[in-house]
Amino acid sequence: MNIGTDIIEVSRIEKLIIEKGDKFLKRIYTDKEIDYCESKGPNKYQHYAGRFAAKEAIMKAYGANKFNFKTIEIINNENGLPKVELHTNLDVDRFLKIRVSISHIKDFATANAIVF
Repeated sequence: MNIGTDIIEVSRIEKLIIEKGDKFLKRIYTDKEIDYCESKGPNKYQHYAGRFAAKEAIMKAYGANKFNFKTIEIINNENGLPKVELHTNLDVDRFLKIRVSISHIKDFATANAIVF
């Protein structure tokens, strides 16, 4: 079992999205993640930052060289909780379980991940 954590300033992600636009979004987020974050209106940058932090936390817990941002997808389950889906052809443990928690406020987003 491994644990990863990350915290990021929401303004950093907002600046990257405004300056780089789709180039940044398509490199980091899946279409489902973009649709979800965009549905949050004026709070969308908090949600983008939360998902970015979650992906970083997962990479820290499992090993950063195993995944890239697009191979980790953070969606919500039927109860609204974040759920992780891995999209990779890498030889990763088929029984790998990942739990993630995301929190955000106006200025910061944080995430914790447990890989077991």
